[in-house]
Amino acid sequence: MDIRIGIDIGSTATKVAIFHNDILERFFSVPSGWSSVETSEKIKKDLENEGYNFEECKVTATGYGRISVPYANKTVTEITCHSKGVQYITKKTNFTIIDIGGQDTKVIEVSGGNVENFIMNDKCSAGTGRFIEVMANILGVKLDKLYELATLGEKVEISSMCTVFAESEIISLMGRGAAKEDIACGIIDSVVNKVVGLASRSKLTEEYFLSGGLCASPYFIEELSKKLGKKVNTHDLARYAGAIGAALMQKI
Repeated sequence: MDIRIGIDIGSTATKVAIFHNDILERFFSVPSGWSSVETSEKIKKDLENEGYNFEECKVTATGYGRISVPYANKTVTEITCHSKGVQYITKKTNFTIIDIGGQDTKVIEVSGGNVENFIMNDKCSAGTGRFIEVMANILGVKLDKLYELATLGEKVEISSMCTVFAESEIISLMGRGAAKEDIACGIIDSVVNKVVGLASRSKLTEEYFLSGGLCASPYFIEELSKKLGKKVNTHDLARYAGAIGAALMQKI
């Protein structure tokens, strides 16, 4: 029996992918919470209760909290794991991954199945999933509602590059009576512009693939495609790319 488990601990969500005899058996996501160690231990306990024997499983950890998985047989950077995972999902070997996480955004150039280069945003969370979450909270709406509002609005410019200053800017717009729809549209446009600025530095532009939590938003993908001037592809498994790639890093 060959069971390989990939655990991708991100800053906001932890993704798990389990392969059984080279077939993706299951995948799921849980909040990372305040302690990556506690999260990883809970995943192990829950899987053991379901009958998984970790003495026989091969576990690879990746992501922000990869060092917090004490039972992992190996740890691998998320850059490598995302490359491997997207290759599994797309069956392609040449593409540029745009991975928008909770705390950072990465652009990963893959050619011939190998990572040629990668670019990361600065330490500020502007241009990440966390930025959108913070702004949605200011507007008092859930993420799905924010995207819905954005489709109905006329964008107002959010010029601040810093999350803290952008928060003040949005509060000021609300105080001046700007419509929620327009502010929501401006928020998404701000993030798209920051991601495009990063992606435009990539040398490989034949095909873009979006991974991370924002891959579930058709509106975001549409706006990103418009600004890049090329269709951005994604997949139902895209947010699990890191975990899938991690599991595949283990040899059969």
